[in-house]
This record gives sequence, C-alpha cells and structure tokens, in this order.
Amino acid sequence: MNMGGCIVSKNIYDHIARIKWCFREQSVNSVDNGWRFLSEIDTDDFLSHVENMCVCSFETIVEIEPAVLGIYSLPVGTELILNYDGKKRFFTDGNTGQVVEI
Repeated sequence: MNMGGCIVSKNIYDHIARIKWCFREQSVNSVDNGWRFLSEIDTDDFLSHVENMCVCSFETIVEIEPAVLGIYSLPVGTELILNYDGKKRFFTDGNTGQVVEI
C-alpha cells in the first residue's frame, strides 16, 4: 500500500520525541499526501531550519505512532493535537480543543 509522503520533524523520525501536532496542507506534488507532523519538543527556532525536517512515507509515521493511521483520510485543513494518557492515544482539534472521534 502506498499512502504517500509527508513532512516530519527529525525529532520524531529519529525517535527523540513523540508526535504532538498533526496537520494537513495542500499537497505540493503527486507524492505528497499533505500531512505534516511536529513533535512535542519542536520550537519555532528548531522549525525555522529546513534541515530539521525530512520527508518520509506515511507508513513510516504509522510505524512510529500507530494512532495516526486513523487520521489519514481527514481533509486538507485538519489541525490536530495527539494526546497521550498512559497507553491511550486520542486527538483533539487544534482550534477548538474538542476530542476528535476517529
């Protein structure tokens, strides 16, 4: 299965920190699915350096955090926060704070 590529913080890709912010933008090419993932420790300064981000397959992100599989088909404009409660994972809307049922 090919779910396309996404842009991810190297803090996530390198297993330094967990996924915190997930948002979907308009794709920039046919391989890009539009998903972007930022970690819980990313700062504005860290994110301002392009070398701190990488492109990887959505499947790789699912391997890192299986909870994101449920958000794959959400539309462009989606902004989510991934919350951790022990082993439980749930998403909240980044704008309203409301729990998003996946």
